[in-house]
Amino acid sequence: MAIKIKLSPKTRKTIIISFWSAYALMIICAVYLFSSIAAGRIGYMPPVEQLTNPIDKYASTILSSDGILLGSYALGSDNRILVNYSDLSNDLVTALIATEDIRFANHSGIDVFGLLRAIVKRGLLFQKSGGGGSTITQQLAKQLFSPSAGNFLERLFQKPIEWVIAVKLERYYTKEEIITMYLNKFDFLYNAVGIQSAAHVYFSTIPKNLRPEETATLIGMCKNPSYYNPIRYKERSRLRRNVVLAQMEKGGYITARQRDSLSALPLNIKVSKMDHKEGRAPYFREYLRMVMTASKPNKDNYKASWLKARFTEDSIAWETNPLFGWCNKNRKHDGNTYNIYTDGLKIYTTINSRMQQYAEEAVREHLAEDLQPKFFAEKKGRSYAPFAKDLKPEEMELIMSRSMQQTERYRSMKKDGASDAAIKKAFRKPIEMNVFSWNGPIDTVMSPWDSIKYHKSFLRTAFMSMDAHTGYVKAYVGGIDYTKFQYDMATGGRRQIGSTMKPFFYSLAMLENISPCDQLLHVPQTLTDENGTPWTPRNAGSERVGEMVTVQWGLQHSSNWVTAALMKQLSPYNLVNLLHSFGMQGYIAPVVSLCLGPAEISVSEMVGGYSTFVNGGMRVEPLYVTKIEDPYGNTVATFNPQTHDVLTPAATYKMLHMLQSVMNGGTGSRIRYRYNLRAPMGGKTGTTQDNSDGWFMCFTPSLVNGCWVGGEDPSIHFDRMSEGQGASMALPIYALYMQKVYADKNLGYSETERFIIPPQYNNPCAGTSSDYIRDTHIDANRGIDKIFD
Repeated sequence: MAIKIKLSPKTRKTIIISFWSAYALMIICAVYLFSSIAAGRIGYMPPVEQLTNPIDKYASTILSSDGILLGSYALGSDNRILVNYSDLSNDLVTALIATEDIRFANHSGIDVFGLLRAIVKRGLLFQKSGGGGSTITQQLAKQLFSPSAGNFLERLFQKPIEWVIAVKLERYYTKEEIITMYLNKFDFLYNAVGIQSAAHVYFSTIPKNLRPEETATLIGMCKNPSYYNPIRYKERSRLRRNVVLAQMEKGGYITARQRDSLSALPLNIKVSKMDHKEGRAPYFREYLRMVMTASKPNKDNYKASWLKARFTEDSIAWETNPLFGWCNKNRKHDGNTYNIYTDGLKIYTTINSRMQQYAEEAVREHLAEDLQPKFFAEKKGRSYAPFAKDLKPEEMELIMSRSMQQTERYRSMKKDGASDAAIKKAFRKPIEMNVFSWNGPIDTVMSPWDSIKYHKSFLRTAFMSMDAHTGYVKAYVGGIDYTKFQYDMATGGRRQIGSTMKPFFYSLAMLENISPCDQLLHVPQTLTDENGTPWTPRNAGSERVGEMVTVQWGLQHSSNWVTAALMKQLSPYNLVNLLHSFGMQGYIAPVVSLCLGPAEISVSEMVGGYSTFVNGGMRVEPLYVTKIEDPYGNTVATFNPQTHDVLTPAATYKMLHMLQSVMNGGTGSRIRYRYNLRAPMGGKTGTTQDNSDGWFMCFTPSLVNGCWVGGEDPSIHFDRMSEGQGASMALPIYALYMQKVYADKNLGYSETERFIIPPQYNNPCAGTSSDYIRDTHIDANRGIDKIFD
């Protein structure tokens, strides 16, 4: 039986007034609360400038000429790469909406229905499956502006603050812009901040090319990226992916049949970590970063004697090279200089991703599988390994000490005040460490001193491939492994070039009207330098000693005697001037022995210099970048080939004829009989004293290529010339690379290409003698392993 409570009119009136007063008070408090939040009196409310430009730091990206992401330059681990809405796949957008905010298109930042449902189901009924009340816009507001709540009061006001920010974001941005910002901001782990990095890290692709099941995997991570980490928790991630697919089917974005077929697929994760030390072309990416961020050279920073020449080179580069110091030489619309780590630049490079891959593969195939095992075998059991057997103990100690002082361990101990004796003792103590091997990193116990010697035992290399006419650098390898060996030998390292100098020197002879058909007696030569000191170069081979040979034959067989005989007729000063015209930088001593290559030159300079022989006497400088865009797609810089006249056409085509003969019966002919490459080529091998450096320079009608192989120190080398000459150390890398390039028909390079030679230069010697004809006869099957350079 119900009990009826009879209220007097006065009491009823009091209750009604109290109810409405409380309701009005709640409204007033709510209005005050939200107006105070909006005004910034309660909690943190970002200013309008931040709301209208909430994400102002984006990593700059490096793109290959065929559109592949090579890497990025980020500020710390914030490796966020800007993606526009047009770059997102439709599945990516629909998966996000279906899973996180099905009424996204219909609300203005707060989904009232979803909020009430969450309050009732999760708050009152304690149902874990009740869903969340946060919209995509609220989640974005939390990502952008809400710090982690610490105390109770902060947690109490966190949601209202997010609601206000969400409403403001909806006022300033379209729905498409909010979706884009959300996906650009979200942290997917492993330095994959933003959807562009995530697509690359987990699936080695770009957002637009993500498959439906891949988008579902990534969107599934948005609930809790650590818990649904697809690398660590594959099954958990797969189940979450299937939930996203079910939500997409529920929202009408896919059919039930599509959901079932996609749910049956494995995760198929293809991990590509966003680490600047890994991935494709790491040496190139680091070179680009250093060049673009270089500051204007200040003489005070080049006080060390060994840096003085570098100051001159950098000063010239600052004035003449548009890419050198680009970030500090150019300004944005706000007047500030560019920041490569935060301004979201798109840097379009000349690197072809497949050719870069082929170059890196060729280096590994030759060094890891052939040359390095031979080097280990030669040095096995020698206490002084990897150094040469004639190196004095005190010289070895000096080299090792110098290397020790360049380590981070040494600098750290020195900074902490450790004495030299204490440092040396620490370096001799075995510790756990990770060392390099061609089969992957090895965890071992070794003293730091022994680890230095161990790493010195690995031969180093540099390789560059450049378009002969545009200067576009297609492939760039600066070393064998950037993680362990970060010194770049392609542009930063300089080594003696040996007989690869001879084409430059013989060019001087051609300019002085010496003919390829001119004959000389093939005997030892003695020259006298400016100080009256005699110089008699040795010759590696013993072929045709005492006979009359042509200049052509001398270059073809890399005869030091023929070269020295020509040097008697020419000036080393003129040679230095010509070398600078060929693009060689720095000081070059004008000595008579210069004709045999004691000058130290980089691979990139050599490649640029050899382009002269393909372009009718005009040198083209290596070009690394074609254009730079800002985050909004505006082109802020373009870069064009830079060319320089070096040789006359007559001298050039004489050299072209002679350099082709080097490949057809000369020191480069193993290209033909061992690697079966039939394309027209010109080139030159090079080996320095004691086999310290092995070089191979070669060009086709379309590409100019250069390769160097040697030890970290000149005292690390093969004992025997059979392994230590350029034809054995460097030539195979080029040969393996070109085999891969020609096999890839999509690249457009063909062995049927021909050098274009004007008719008047087809015969480099009018009235050609029979001797000349015999010397230049192509004999591709001739086995001449015994011919040295």
